[in-house]
Amino acid sequence: MNKVIKEVLSTVLYLLGVVCLTYLVITFVGQRTEVSGESMEPTLADRDNLIVDKITYRFRAPQRFDIIVFPFQYKEHTFYIKRIIGLPGETVQIGEDGTIYINGEVLEESYGKEIIKPEYIGIARNPVQLGEDEYFVLGDNRNNSSDSRTEAVGKIHRKDIIGRAWLRIWPLSKFGILKHQ
Repeated sequence: MNKVIKEVLSTVLYLLGVVCLTYLVITFVGQRTEVSGESMEPTLADRDNLIVDKITYRFRAPQRFDIIVFPFQYKEHTFYIKRIIGLPGETVQIGEDGTIYINGEVLEESYGKEIIKPEYIGIARNPVQLGEDEYFVLGDNRNNSSDSRTEAVGKIHRKDIIGRAWLRIWPLSKFGILKHQ
């Protein structure tokens, strides 16, 4: 009887340790998230699975062109995945021809899927001044993205950044392992 109790207790402690370790990893190190929508195409596609690195930004500030994950402020349990374009203290503006300017200088980048059409310039038509903890983000599919150009998303505060997209894992449905409903 004593041996059975020790075995049960050992198993319970082992499982408790696994649950605690899993919680710590998900909370502080990384988590899986799924892309929903086409705003980051061609870089990320709808239903791509990502591992979000939640630890890097504890040691360094987010950098231009990092792909970050942050919560959408108007819908609970909804997260956006976008690319950082403007950094704290900078001024971002988008010209009528779709050119992105940072502090009056043309931003040299090749992530955007297409030239931004005038009807999608949004609030960046006028200079957007970023505060000391604010970032300006865009989707790579520039004419099909709700991002910092809209009032609903606007500037992203440093404290709201959950982490950076670190690793893309293809959807399991592409391999016939998991079927999406």
